[in-house]
Amino acid sequence: MSRVAYVNGRYVSHHQASVHIDDRGYQFADGVYEVMAVLGGQPVDEESHLDRLERSLSELHMQSAMARPPLRAVLREVIRRNRVRDGILYLQMTRGVARRDHPFPAKAVTSLVVTARPATLPPPETLRAGVHVITLPDIRWKRCDIKTISLLPNVLAKQQAREAGAFEAWLVDEDGFVTEGSATNAWIVTKTGVLVTRDAGQSILGGVTRLGVLQAARDEGITLEERPFHLKEAKDAAEAFLTSTTSFLLPVLKIDDTVIGGGKPGKLTDRLFHRYLKKLSTNKKRSTNKNEKKAAISTSNPV
Repeated sequence: MSRVAYVNGRYVSHHQASVHIDDRGYQFADGVYEVMAVLGGQPVDEESHLDRLERSLSELHMQSAMARPPLRAVLREVIRRNRVRDGILYLQMTRGVARRDHPFPAKAVTSLVVTARPATLPPPETLRAGVHVITLPDIRWKRCDIKTISLLPNVLAKQQAREAGAFEAWLVDEDGFVTEGSATNAWIVTKTGVLVTRDAGQSILGGVTRLGVLQAARDEGITLEERPFHLKEAKDAAEAFLTSTTSFLLPVLKIDDTVIGGGKPGKLTDRLFHRYLKKLSTNKKRSTNKNEKKAAISTSNPV
C-alpha cells in the first residue's frame, strides 16, 4: 500500500505530495514541526507535543493551521490511512505561500503537512551496546527552545558525527558546557548518583521524552538536578545517556575518546530505560484495547 500524506486540506499519495515553491518554509525555513512516536496506532504524549507546537507558533507570531480538535482528527486519520501501528508521525506548519520578502506577509495562511511511517523501538542490542557521541561547538542560533524547521547546524553536526563513526554529536557552548545533541537531549549521572540534565531555557529544546524521563526519575526517587554541566564533568561521569522521540533512551558509553562507565550501560540508565519503556508499553496496551473496542462497535453497527 502506498503512503498517504495530508497537505493543506487534502489526503494525497505521498510521492505526489507537494507545496508551492513560494512557501515560506521552502524560502526561509519559516516554520515549525513536531515528531511524535506512534504506539498501538495512537500518538504518544500527544498533548505535550501539541503544547510545544503551540508555544513554537506563538514565539514566531504564527497562526496555527487549525484548532487542536480537528488537528487531532487529522493526525489520527493520517495514522489510519497509513496503517501505522508503531511508528513516527511528523507534522509541519509554515507561514504559507507569499511573495518572497523577509517581513511577514499581511495575509498569511498557515500551511500544514502531516506524514506517518512505520518504525520500531531501538532493539535491545542497541541498549546493551550503547552509543558513541562526539562533541562539537554549538553554532546554532540563540532560540533553540523553538522547534523550527531551520536545522542546518544540526544537520551538519549529525553528518560530522556519522563521518566520525558516532551516533550523535553533543554540542558545547562557548563556556565549555554541554547544551544538547543535534537531535537529542543530553544526560549524565555523577559518581555520587545524581542525575543531571540541562535546564530547559532558550539554549535547548525542551524534549517531550526528556519530560517523560524527568517524571520517571521523580517516580523512582532519583536525585535530580536540572542545570548546565561542563564537558569535563560529562567525561568524568559515572553514566551518560541521550533521549529523543525516535531514540527514546540510549546509553552513551563514549564521549569523544573518553570511555564512560567502563564501557557498559549503567544501572541508573538501565533503570530509567525500563521505567520509561513500561510507561510506553502501558500506553500501547491502552491504545490497542481502545482501537479493538472501536473496531468491535464498527463491526456490530455497520454504517
